[in-house]
Amino acid sequence: MNLTFNLQHKLILSFMVILMATSAHGIETPQYTVIYEDETVEYRQYEPYIVAETFVDKSVKYKKASNEGFMRLFRYITGNNNVQADIDMTAPVQLVAASEEIAMTAPVQRVETDDSWRISFMLPSKFSMETAPTPGDERISLRLVKGQLMAVVRYSGRWTERNYDKHKERLSESLNAAAVETIGTFESAAYDAPYVLPFLRRNEVMIEVKSAPATQLTAATGS
Repeated sequence: MNLTFNLQHKLILSFMVILMATSAHGIETPQYTVIYEDETVEYRQYEPYIVAETFVDKSVKYKKASNEGFMRLFRYITGNNNVQADIDMTAPVQLVAASEEIAMTAPVQRVETDDSWRISFMLPSKFSMETAPTPGDERISLRLVKGQLMAVVRYSGRWTERNYDKHKERLSESLNAAAVETIGTFESAAYDAPYVLPFLRRNEVMIEVKSAPATQLTAATGS
């Protein structure tokens, strides 16, 4: 029990060190263009990107599910993956299995499905589906997220279920009032490490939509 506790804390501390080290240079985030915004909602057209994702059973509570999913993904980006690389040598070319550390990106995303929580984060844009390291944990998979139009509400504070529900309701009410048709389910996104003061944190709740108010732009159907 103590060994598991200490290991988890070491991993969390390592994550914080990585974030602090990369924050000075900027952490890569999904690319998007804001096409419309009102007092509450921002409508963003996202470019395609790749995510690593894992599912945690819905019977697990919100906070614990987030922590469990995050730890799986954290191990993946810090070396629990297999990369096959062609290496030119004087002897025949060899395929070498190795571990690769993957740069941090933001945000970490959480989605509620019918029977589970889906926790994911974006892979750096230098990777394609063909070149991305294969997860060493079979519970993690890679997926290409197609370009999509998202309605987003941004908020500060802690990344809690209560805070998420509050702002999801704000987003839902705004979309209903504007008669905007949605696609899929709501998603929750967190951009900052736990050591960042709550009032400085960037959190978001979002959902894919078919079009933005007062525009004729139609979103690509998400996967």
